[in-house]
Amino acid sequence: MTVKHRVVLSSDHAAIDLRQTIARHIQAQGHEVLDIGPTTTESTHYPLHGQAAAQKVVAGEADLGIILCGTGQGIMMAANKVAGIRCGVCSDTFSARMIRQHNDANMLSLGARVVGEGLALDIVDAYLSAEFEGGRHATRVDMIEG
Repeated sequence: MTVKHRVVLSSDHAAIDLRQTIARHIQAQGHEVLDIGPTTTESTHYPLHGQAAAQKVVAGEADLGIILCGTGQGIMMAANKVAGIRCGVCSDTFSARMIRQHNDANMLSLGARVVGEGLALDIVDAYLSAEFEGGRHATRVDMIEG
C-alpha cells in the first residue's frame, strides 16, 4: 500500500507545463496537491518559488514538496536555505528513491529542461513511493540537521 501525501508544487516560468502535468499525475494517484504557481509564463525568480514551497513543508502545510526550474539546481539551492528542508535534484529514479530512503528528503527538485515528461513522472513516482529507512540513516540525517 502506497502512503498518500500532501504535496506542495512550485516552479519558475520555465517549468510551468511540467509542474502542471506532475500535479495532475499525482492527484490522480490520490495525493493531495497544493500547487502554488506561478500560472503565467512571465519571467519570474526561482528562489522565491523554492523558498515558498519549502516554507509550506516546514510549516506542516505539506508533507513533501516538488519544485522545478530549468535545471532543478537553482530552485533546489533556494529551498535548502530554509531550515528543516532536505531537497535533492534528481534526473533518475534511483537517486529519487535514495534521497527518500537514505536522506529523508522532504523535497524533490527537477529540471524541466533536463528530463522529459515521461522520465519526470517516473522520478516523481519513485520519490513518492519510497519511505525513509531510519536506522543508521537517521544518525546521518541528524548530522545534516545539526
